[in-house]
Amino acid sequence: MLGAVRPHAPPGASTREPAITSRQTTQHTAGPAPIDADEPWMRGLHADTGYLLYRLGLRSGQLFNTFLQESGLRLRHYALLRFLATSPGALQRELSASLGYDPSAIVGLVDDLEKLGFAERRPSPDDRRSRIIVLTEGGRAFLRDTDEAGQRVTNELVQPLDAAEREQLHALLQRVAESGLG
Repeated sequence: MLGAVRPHAPPGASTREPAITSRQTTQHTAGPAPIDADEPWMRGLHADTGYLLYRLGLRSGQLFNTFLQESGLRLRHYALLRFLATSPGALQRELSASLGYDPSAIVGLVDDLEKLGFAERRPSPDDRRSRIIVLTEGGRAFLRDTDEAGQRVTNELVQPLDAAEREQLHALLQRVAESGLG
């Protein structure tokens, strides 16, 4: 406004008007759609498959961690045990590459599993300077004991699907994982 008189501000105080006034923040009128509402990047989060997979992964991790909480293990430990159950032993760098975990994380996970008697480091039959990680009988027993609970967690995640849809989802996720996770 021309000729408007502003109140005198104390020294050091800003005389600028705020960018958003209280009148602007209290108006909730429905206006026109954003100019770029039809752009692909404006789609809702639930229209984004990657985001849905991310959210499902988070939920899966939360459920598994809750179920594992009593044992003191986390999903990363469980995944490592499951991997070891299918191999005669693996080098830490192989575990890192196969599971997609940082090599430094593998060291701590293996340390934790060793303390519980679920895994152990042994000399590699191919190179005595290297050590392989193997599943112990205690680790096998833990997996047997937790198999049913793990299946309950999975069933809770896919509860909205019928049996055929569950099989189809598993087959599709397996195909994506095999091609994308190498």
